[in-house]
Amino acid sequence: MPAFFVTATGTDIGKTFVAAGLVKILKQRGQAVAAIKPVASGYNDEDAAQSDAGRLLTAMEQPVTAENIAAICPWRFAAALSPHMAAAREGKKIDYAGLLGFTRKAVAQTEGILLIEGIGGVMVPLDTKHTTLDWMAEVKLPLILVVGSYLGTISHTLTAVEALTARGLRLVTLVVNESPGSSVAHAETAQTLAARVNTPVVTLPRDAMTSNAGFVALEALVSG
Repeated sequence: MPAFFVTATGTDIGKTFVAAGLVKILKQRGQAVAAIKPVASGYNDEDAAQSDAGRLLTAMEQPVTAENIAAICPWRFAAALSPHMAAAREGKKIDYAGLLGFTRKAVAQTEGILLIEGIGGVMVPLDTKHTTLDWMAEVKLPLILVVGSYLGTISHTLTAVEALTARGLRLVTLVVNESPGSSVAHAETAQTLAARVNTPVVTLPRDAMTSNAGFVALEALVSG
């Protein structure tokens, strides 16, 4: 059964937006699909429905309950910091071996397509030794890389692609999610990146959930 890891060049770029949107359109097309968000920081029980995990559950048409949140997001921390720092604030740490086991078990047990949403950017620290890049390299799943259209994203994106490629990871697609208020044209950013990366590029404008065109293109890449 296919599984994909959704990562990004940084935080608040749009991983959850992409993952949740992809879940919705796959379900509309009759595909069996699930999503998990194993690690989250900035999590608040009182606002669970608006958390990344909560939005994924909503996209999967599952109730946002404490039990369901824990099932797809077992490592949750309150501080909106890098996960290793957020965990340390609570006197905790991420069990890296446990994280790998949780991810592999989800891949093995999911019927249909599984989306695994990472945390932060490609190199965010999970503990004192491991980063999200290490996590992705261990599970060796095809990647969806979400990037913005803000000024500076071209360098950030090409750096991320270089790091991923150096670890032997395969990019299924690069998703250019339109950054609000950017001084750079969304289409121009996507064209520039498409000329420099050896992978399909999908663009998502701010009205992507209304037009659905970008998500249709993305759905074709993961279900084909």
